[in-house]
Amino acid sequence: MAAPVRHEWERERDWELEEEEEWDEEEEWDEDEERECDEEGEPEPEAAGSGALRSVFPRHPRLFADTFPVLQSYRLFGRVLRIRQQHGPGMGMAANVWEAALALARFLEREHFDFRGLSVIELGAGTGILGILAAMLGADVTITDLPEALAQIRTNVRLNFPCPRSRPRVRRLRWGQDESSFPGDGHLLLGSDLVYDRSSSAALLAALRSLCGPRSRALLSARSRGGEGGSRSFFRRVLPRFFRVQLVGQEEENEIEIYGVTPKGCGGCGAGGDDAMGQENEIYGVMCGAE
Repeated sequence: MAAPVRHEWERERDWELEEEEEWDEEEEWDEDEERECDEEGEPEPEAAGSGALRSVFPRHPRLFADTFPVLQSYRLFGRVLRIRQQHGPGMGMAANVWEAALALARFLEREHFDFRGLSVIELGAGTGILGILAAMLGADVTITDLPEALAQIRTNVRLNFPCPRSRPRVRRLRWGQDESSFPGDGHLLLGSDLVYDRSSSAALLAALRSLCGPRSRALLSARSRGGEGGSRSFFRRVLPRFFRVQLVGQEEENEIEIYGVTPKGCGGCGAGGDDAMGQENEIYGVMCGAE
C-alpha cells in the first residue's frame, strides 16, 4: 500500500522554489540553495502596545498567504517519495496527490513493472508523483502539465533528485497544441484522473493520438464519476474508436479503474494539429451527446 509515512506542515525555514522566468519552455534552473524566509537580525524597536497585538496576530510571512504547502511522503516500490502539494486558488486540481495516481502506482508495484530503459511521458502530472516514481526506477522520463503546475513539479523533482543529472525533464504540454515538440514513439504514457473535466476530453484524445506510436502503450487510471457520460464513457466509447482499450485493474473500494491503451494501427496514432482536434471534438460530441 502507498500509505503516507509522514505528513507535516512546512515551516518558514523550508526552502523556497525560485521564481520561474519563462513558463513557455523547458529551462534549466539555478542549483543554489534556497534562501530562508526569515533571517536573524537586529530586533526592531516596538511601538507602544505592539507586544500585546503581536500575541494575538503573530507576525509570520505565511499567516495571510494565498497558498499553503503540504509536504507528504509516500512509500512505493520500496522507495520513499517526498511530494510537496502547493494548495491555493492558482493551482486548482493540480495541487493534490489524487487517489487515482496512488492506485496506478500500487498497480504497477503489484505487477512488478520494469521501467528500466523505457521512455516515459506523464500527462497532466499535477505533482509529478508518477513520473518521479518511474524515473527513480530507471526510466527516461518527461513530466508534463499546464504552465501553472510546472513550478510545483520542479519543486518535487528537486526534492527527490538531489543530483541534477538524474532528474526527469519537466515540460509544458497543452493537449492538442504542443505535441509536435514531443517524440511520437515513446514506450509508455502515464496519467491519472485526466478526464475529470469533460470539456478537456477532446484535447486529451488528440494528445494521445499524437503521442502514441506503433510501439507505445498508455496506462491511465480514473475514478468513476459523471455517470454514463463521465470517465467510463471516455474509456469505453471514445478511446476504442482509435485504440485497443483493456481494463487491467481496479480498486472497487475507491471506485478507480485502470486501463491499458495501445494503438490499433497507423490510423490511430500520430495524428495531431487543428484538423485532428476538430475531428476529436466531433467524435466526442456525437458519442457522448455533447451539444
